[in-house]
Amino acid sequence: MGYPVGKVAALSGVTVRTLHHYDEIGLLSPSGRTAAGYRSYSDDDLDRLQRVLFYRELGFGLETIAKVIEDPGVDALEHLRRQRALLADRIGELTRMAESVERVIAAKEAGNALTPEERFEVFGEFREPEGYAEEAVRRWGDTPQWQATARPRSKEEWLEAEKSREDWVRRLLAVFDSGAPADSSPAMDLAEEHRRMLAAFMGDCDLTTHRELARLYATEPVQLGFLVREPDQRPGLGEYIRDAVHANADRAAG
Repeated sequence: MGYPVGKVAALSGVTVRTLHHYDEIGLLSPSGRTAAGYRSYSDDDLDRLQRVLFYRELGFGLETIAKVIEDPGVDALEHLRRQRALLADRIGELTRMAESVERVIAAKEAGNALTPEERFEVFGEFREPEGYAEEAVRRWGDTPQWQATARPRSKEEWLEAEKSREDWVRRLLAVFDSGAPADSSPAMDLAEEHRRMLAAFMGDCDLTTHRELARLYATEPVQLGFLVREPDQRPGLGEYIRDAVHANADRAAG
């Protein structure tokens, strides 16, 4: 019994164009032709097509499929083992991507917990840079501290946090403008207070973590901007905060 190409396409779920391509490259050529010269596929041809589609579904290239099907000397089992390893790697990669997307969603949901009106009431004109949430997730999304900061918060919680930040910055600038060195007691006390503020927000902020975060204030303006808004910044302020944090950590360790 022969099957025309349209019937084979309907049975297999592939397009007529794909079947023509398989014929052109010699992967699956119909066994016969009708009196009018049209392609006619036998039951054996359909069986071969089934095997082609099986290997294609596993991700094999057409050249490899041809070798596996045509050459009895080719170790099909070894090809399958290799493909299984590739699929396992791909599954792992997709899982990591899905987890990253979930963390970005959580971060954006936390940022969007406030209405636009509430965000203006809490933060004024300040907005995080475009794409910051995605970059932050890439860098820190696996840490429990980041996951703690990403939880949605109420307007009242944000107002309280912003009030604490503003008060801390006001006192920091007073110490900085007075000329007190970063390792002075007032500067170190403010650094310790900052660490405790972070711990309340992140769930945990030990001295080592605090050192690492403080380095960013000196090297990444966007990080300093979250703590001290641009109108309040002074030249060298990021380095001053970093040095005060390091001095406070040394004081605590000593």
